[in-house]
Amino acid sequence: MGSFSLAEKPHAVCIPFPAQGHINPMLNVAKLLYFKGFHITFVNTEFNHKRLLKSRGSNSLDGLPSFQFETIPDGLPPTNANVTQDIPSLCHSTTKTCLPHFSELLSKLNSSPDSPPVSCIVSDGIMSFTLDAAQELGIPEVLLWTTSACGFLAYVQFHHLIENGLTPLKDASYLTNGYLDTVIDWIPGMKDIRLKDIPSFMRTTEPDDQMLDFILVETERAKRASAIIVNTFHDFEREVLDALSTLFPPVYSIGPLNLQIGQIPADNELNSIGSNLWTEEPECLEWLDSKEPNSVVYVNFGSITVMTSEQLIEFAWGLANCKKTFLWVIRPDLVGGDSAVIPPEFLEETKDRSLLASWCPQEQVLNNPAIGGFLTHSGWNSTLESVCGGVPIICWPFFAEQQTNCRFSCKEWGIGLEIEGDVKRKYVEGLVRKLMDGEEGKEMRKKALEWKKLAKEASGGPNGLSFVDFDKMVNQVLLSQKK
Repeated sequence: MGSFSLAEKPHAVCIPFPAQGHINPMLNVAKLLYFKGFHITFVNTEFNHKRLLKSRGSNSLDGLPSFQFETIPDGLPPTNANVTQDIPSLCHSTTKTCLPHFSELLSKLNSSPDSPPVSCIVSDGIMSFTLDAAQELGIPEVLLWTTSACGFLAYVQFHHLIENGLTPLKDASYLTNGYLDTVIDWIPGMKDIRLKDIPSFMRTTEPDDQMLDFILVETERAKRASAIIVNTFHDFEREVLDALSTLFPPVYSIGPLNLQIGQIPADNELNSIGSNLWTEEPECLEWLDSKEPNSVVYVNFGSITVMTSEQLIEFAWGLANCKKTFLWVIRPDLVGGDSAVIPPEFLEETKDRSLLASWCPQEQVLNNPAIGGFLTHSGWNSTLESVCGGVPIICWPFFAEQQTNCRFSCKEWGIGLEIEGDVKRKYVEGLVRKLMDGEEGKEMRKKALEWKKLAKEASGGPNGLSFVDFDKMVNQVLLSQKK
């Protein structure tokens, strides 16, 4: 794109939803735009800004001359806890309180001599209040939906589910009486999908459920965006992407973003900018380097999942009894209402073949040859990073569209086994053995490696479809007024 003088430089304001799984992909989009010559303002909430300074060091958000960090309040009561905030409360407060703060920030940026005028906004798909600010300034806005394309399409169907009387549920018995096994055959690109594979927010008995309402509003407002970008690649979710493109403004698949980032040279100053809200423990990479190829089970339930202490103990003994080597990431807030307490007998039993960490550089872990399988909550970043590492998975979806990702991983992509029903140690042990030693596990590993190859092709220049789509989105949408 060549170099611009400061006044001519395109200026993108990037604003993620304030949760770890949303911040990571947005930061990757921001870095790619910076690399293409944009001035970047990256907007975190005050709460997450403090957490990032704590986990990455007091200078970690100083930024670069053309990559600046700003903050707005999230509207929730202040707290110093180093935990993921309650997602429904966050959805409610960002929708209701953030727009005036965001508009004020934009006018501050537009009157600053140190940055060019704001020329476009890249916002999280569930921060659509930002569309009002873009409209007021007359600039393009692209929405990044950080879900899978199949998860996004499932959310888009919520108004049909309500119209057809499928949600809200009549009463709580519908959660356990087999109703959730009902197959729906009318969603394009999603064959034989069951109600239990639809994002979990439909499992409510409340007629005016806050999250149902939130999803209806956000998916409807998405139609006002200049474009929508999704962190996926065409070969992986072809039918779903085709269905989405009939419903929305241009939809660009620009993933996997963690591979697209590879076009930025290793010595670029951008590489000092990270987004982990917990402090990473890189020593787990050295530990993995000492292990045989495909011998280690990696266990990480992501940044939001909360389990009971009983479930934690069943997972622990399932891992212990399968006699495999494992790396298990246990966040301090993994167990609801308590700190996660691991039985001392388990620690004794597994001390020579396990490593427990509180957070780790996951992408590097999944690319380590020692990893043979991944026990995951089926969050989208984790699923995609697993595919990029060629690693098959065991899925234990927790909430939101993780149920949809799990279904596609197991039935469409052929890379996963699902933990269904209650978590029991014998069951966990059996699935881990099947994944690591069984024929089915071998087949899934082969399939994961095939997807890895296609993901690499999609994100590589000059002809990869995601690489080309990112360029198109930049030139046809974000720079549309600069031409």
